[in-house]
Amino acid sequence: MHEISLAESMLQLIEDAGHQQGFTRVKTVWLEIGQLACVEQESLRFGFDVVTRGSIAEQARLEIIETAGQGRCGKCAQSFPLTALYESCPACGNYDVEVTGGDGMRVKELEVE
Repeated sequence: MHEISLAESMLQLIEDAGHQQGFTRVKTVWLEIGQLACVEQESLRFGFDVVTRGSIAEQARLEIIETAGQGRCGKCAQSFPLTALYESCPACGNYDVEVTGGDGMRVKELEVE
């Protein structure tokens, strides 16, 4: 379950920001996750709850914002919404599709004290 390591990385980012900016408690974390990021959201929520125990983010609410997938065809250069990896281009049917968005994850915002 790679979601635990993702949650640990998120906590490290949050703690680093806390040291740099001087906050001592995180109330809410807004997290953007791409539709194509291959992250199981419920597993990530569970992992986040586990790894934040005893930290500045203990009991923080995790708000997940899902971002849409985007792709670009290598043959006809058409950009289009991508709902799954390895989808063909809707314009020409080619499978030479580059993912251009919706495959990442980032901490977008923190509500802190």
